[in-house]
Amino acid sequence: MIARLRRAYRGMRLGTRLALGLGALALVVFAVVGTALTTYMRDYLSAQLDTQLAQAQIAQSKSIADDGTLSGKKYYSWFYAVYDVSRGTPELRRPEDPADLPKDVDDFTALASAQSAAHTELLRTEHLRGAGTYRLRACEVETGVVLVSAAPMEDIEDTVGQLITIQVVTFALALLALVVFGRRMLRRGLKPLSDMASTAHGIASHNLTESAARLPLRADGRDGGPEVDELRTAFNTMLEHIDDSLAVRAQAEQRLRRFVADASHELRTPLMSVRGYADLFQYAAANAPEERDRHLARLRAEAARMGILLDDLLLLARLDAAEVEAPLRLEDADLVELVQQAADAFRASRPYHPLTVTTGPEALEVRLDPQRVRQVLDNLLANAAVHTPPGTPVSVEVVVAPGTALVRIADAGPGIPPEDQERVFDRFYRVDKARSRDRGGSGLGLAVAQSLVRAHGGRIELNSEPGATVFTVRLPLKGVVPGGR
Repeated sequence: MIARLRRAYRGMRLGTRLALGLGALALVVFAVVGTALTTYMRDYLSAQLDTQLAQAQIAQSKSIADDGTLSGKKYYSWFYAVYDVSRGTPELRRPEDPADLPKDVDDFTALASAQSAAHTELLRTEHLRGAGTYRLRACEVETGVVLVSAAPMEDIEDTVGQLITIQVVTFALALLALVVFGRRMLRRGLKPLSDMASTAHGIASHNLTESAARLPLRADGRDGGPEVDELRTAFNTMLEHIDDSLAVRAQAEQRLRRFVADASHELRTPLMSVRGYADLFQYAAANAPEERDRHLARLRAEAARMGILLDDLLLLARLDAAEVEAPLRLEDADLVELVQQAADAFRASRPYHPLTVTTGPEALEVRLDPQRVRQVLDNLLANAAVHTPPGTPVSVEVVVAPGTALVRIADAGPGIPPEDQERVFDRFYRVDKARSRDRGGSGLGLAVAQSLVRAHGGRIELNSEPGATVFTVRLPLKGVVPGGR
């Protein structure tokens, strides 16, 4: 039974449970207040009756002492008994009126005997057979004479009973009103929580598997007080965080799809070339031996191109998983020397682009991976040469800023359109969509450069306008926390 009640209670809504809890608490409070009030009223009325008995006995004792009678000193429904006490034994006098005594006077006699022994007034409450509950008081009239008076307590009991009835009815109505109206008020106060629960159900039914899934629901309103408002704010903040996470996930999925599509497309071209030149090589080997070496050279060139593309993809994958596998081998190296080496290689391979190198310090020791930083410099210089007409000047400058080493690679080419500047570091992205892959590259050079610089704790900045495009590589100096300035 108790287990069933517990299950039923747990199945109730929070507002109903709170209302029942308030009702139970109110019932305890009402019981304590009612008991205290009833006890106080009973004691007060009993004290009033005791005072009335004492005042009546004063007049009755005087009448007995003077006239030997109680004539004119009696109260309706009261009982009176006069005892003569001799040697501690009370003897009842003949009553003036038989109605002055109850049918059973044993309680009167016992109280008179106790009074004669105590020599002081005594009070007792007794239930007289056939008469009801009475308040008895015994006092000494004169030496050897004891008066016992009894006043009915029926009026007190009736008054206390009526008080209890009124309390029960009043408290029951108050309790009913408290539960009913309290439940309504609690339901109204808890409505914001119900709204948030409905919002959560709506979110649960929302399809979060969509690539661009967003949560259209929010918990609104101003009711509920500071606590509910704080919960609502935390709830909405959580939804915003989920929205941001979904947006990041959607962007990552889009980038992954675009990356896979671009990588497949980029790999398909050299693979088709390899297949075609392999067929030509096979044909030339059988029919035109003089063409065999040329086709073999082209086959090797396409294979090498595909190998470079795969190496770049592998490097980007390792940089993306840098927390698992560190792709850098850091050591103390001279950045100025690396810039001079990259400049010499550029002059040798791109003689149609004049290159100017400006270095502030003669040597600049930085903790880095020389091979990877050289790869960054080669990629940025190659990007300047590929995307500018022959004869366009290119410059490299090394500058030391507080806590940072700067390498600026600039060209005087046509510049990068503003709408493309934010995407030039995306993988497989080309500003000129029609550019041939033989001349324009795979579109991974800047993406690789940016990932390598970030792996060193630095960053690449781009400023471009017609006639001036500047890539700035920022690397932290030794003793500087990566990412600091």
